[in-house]
Amino acid sequence: MSRRGTEAKPPWSAVPNDIKERAAKILGAPVVRAERVYGGYAPSATFRLRLANGKRAFFKSSYPLPKGSGTQWYMSQEARNYRTLERFIRPWAPRFFGSFEHDGWHVLLLEDVGPRSVPPWSPAKARRAAHSYARFHSRTNGKRLPRSLRRTLFIDHSRFWRTLSKTGELDKTAALAGRRGDEAREWLDVALPVFFAHERALERARPPFALLHFDTRSDNVRLHNGRLRIFDWPFACVGPAEFDVVAFCQSVAAERGPSGERVLAWYEEIVPLRSAIVDASLAGITGYFADRSWRPPIVGLPRVRDWQRAQLKECIRWSARRFDLPEPRWLATLPS
Repeated sequence: MSRRGTEAKPPWSAVPNDIKERAAKILGAPVVRAERVYGGYAPSATFRLRLANGKRAFFKSSYPLPKGSGTQWYMSQEARNYRTLERFIRPWAPRFFGSFEHDGWHVLLLEDVGPRSVPPWSPAKARRAAHSYARFHSRTNGKRLPRSLRRTLFIDHSRFWRTLSKTGELDKTAALAGRRGDEAREWLDVALPVFFAHERALERARPPFALLHFDTRSDNVRLHNGRLRIFDWPFACVGPAEFDVVAFCQSVAAERGPSGERVLAWYEEIVPLRSAIVDASLAGITGYFADRSWRPPIVGLPRVRDWQRAQLKECIRWSARRFDLPEPRWLATLPS
């Protein structure tokens, strides 16, 4: 697989031999080929494996990081979710073969779901993905889910606009527009009452709730035979499906795919959504990117801020259309 991004991914030769041996024992055969996988935004050790018995698997691991790295590992949470949520997340999630910890490495062994399939997002691919995502949420919507799952993560997105306004840091969001910063601030001042009203509605969201992946974007999915295969599950939680859907729709649009509205409409060909919670989710997610996009780069995660700015631009555009706000022409000078 060709390299994507600038994260420092360790080669297979850097994986200690005892780690390789333990992985082979779980998988039932030695590894004869390991293809390093680039993509995503973290420097995790990731490989597509071919085994001596002809089978394939996927190797993902954390490892000791240099001092000062801003990377946070979530392997324990992800392994736990693969184990405890299998009946809810399969067949969308890959099969989980096992995990282990040794000498600072925490390895997950999974089904190999193949090479990257998106982007580019054609309308046909985006529609198939939206249909499959709707079927995933419908599996658990309104159903009883494990008590261990967090139930307030989406509510954390209900305060970003109010906090930015209160602290004065909204000026930093506007400053991203460079020479059009004053224009950006004027637009934000007009939009703030709308964002305030909608983000507050997240706090009032009521069931039915579903199992949320909470990080569904192209580097965490594959599209095979019309089914969305979703991996990277550390943030799985319970909440309104609308939140997951809006986050996914804007990420597709931010990668030059169909607009958020089109992807949302395709999802609703399978499952209807609550308009007020779509509004609340869009306001909350836009506020999150407005808060994150101007912050300093994260050591070890060089592309995260660029991607967050790209998503901020798309969320602002979508919000302007959905909430009947003035056209945000200042986005033309916002870097991404």
